[in-house]
Amino acid sequence: MKAVVWHDIGKIALEQVPDPAVRGPQDAVVRITTSAICGTDLHFARGTVPGMRPGTVLGHEAVGVVEELGTQVRNFNPGDRVVVCSTIACGHCVYCRAGYFSQCDVANPNGPNAGTAYFGGPAATGPFDGLQAEFARIPYAHTTMVAIPPGVTDEQAILISDIFPTGWFGARLAQVRNGDVVVVLGAGPVGQLAALSARMQGAGRVLIVDGNADRLETARLQNAETIDFNAEDPVEVVRELTGGIGADRVIEAVGVDAESPKAGPAAGGADRAAFERERRQVAPRTNVEDGHWVPGDAPSQALRWAVEMAAKAGTIGIIGVYPSNFDSFPLGAAMNRNLTIQAGNCHHRHYVPGLLSKVATGAADPTTILTQQEELPTAIHAYEAFDRREPGWTKVSLELI
Repeated sequence: MKAVVWHDIGKIALEQVPDPAVRGPQDAVVRITTSAICGTDLHFARGTVPGMRPGTVLGHEAVGVVEELGTQVRNFNPGDRVVVCSTIACGHCVYCRAGYFSQCDVANPNGPNAGTAYFGGPAATGPFDGLQAEFARIPYAHTTMVAIPPGVTDEQAILISDIFPTGWFGARLAQVRNGDVVVVLGAGPVGQLAALSARMQGAGRVLIVDGNADRLETARLQNAETIDFNAEDPVEVVRELTGGIGADRVIEAVGVDAESPKAGPAAGGADRAAFERERRQVAPRTNVEDGHWVPGDAPSQALRWAVEMAAKAGTIGIIGVYPSNFDSFPLGAAMNRNLTIQAGNCHHRHYVPGLLSKVATGAADPTTILTQQEELPTAIHAYEAFDRREPGWTKVSLELI
């Protein structure tokens, strides 16, 4: 079968790999009909999340059709359409039973303290081959797959495999309540759906910060008030728009590849030396080629802004991806403002069924952020365009039908 394979930093390729097979009684094999490219995949290509194993199939978002089932997978039949949750969970450990699926004690073969298991990630996450392929093996399929309700399209469902639940989780971490002023840092696909989620969870006002005009334009479809950090100081704008108070809730949806302002009043305040130390720490080895796979130049920028934007006694939810060796955070400023901070990987299986129901009933439509639909043979071109943040490439799905 064909799949997108990671070989080294800056080196990915579409190539033939062996077909997957059921290896145990809780496995399934799914024929992928739609996959997608996520910003997390770019971290691996850029080298800002380490530990990838050469030969790993990339991708952790998929919709497909069940082809084969292990003997203990009793809630599906061959031919069923399913969403594959990005994170893998056994469904029966104490964490899964409590709804903390991303902290499953069983799914990660590196042991219960190894952290989240997910598709297409580093060795520390399993590793498990990913979902940018024609077929995929799904471990713990009775939990990791969710049936797609009638009337929900692949285009809708693919956004519920990862980024819509992650945006929803970010709003939950930030403790969004009715009437809150919410700032979302990052107008990429997760940030866009975090803005939608905050609105659905009762936010009275949603502001979204980014430096990409194209993405900010798309954010207006979520009825968000946009702030361009390359044209104005985002912290000062948030304070001005909130009467000097700041935001009740902040959702950080950027992560380790954050970029510093390149123009405008905020550019002068960037701590270039500190950012460069952070970049060397998280990405000691890079492979920049013709402008591709360039790590962000300000790893802690979004975190710093989040603390500065939050009102005293406010709450910050962090869903941007940071590697385990990242240790730069403005703790003193957060402590002295009495901020509540929550962070983590999304418990996808906890949220996917409910979000599918919302989409099925018309209560939500995440497809406004799906800006490109490509076929698998053009996946590497799509990666490159998404990596460069080209206009019109906010979210890319890969069609395999």
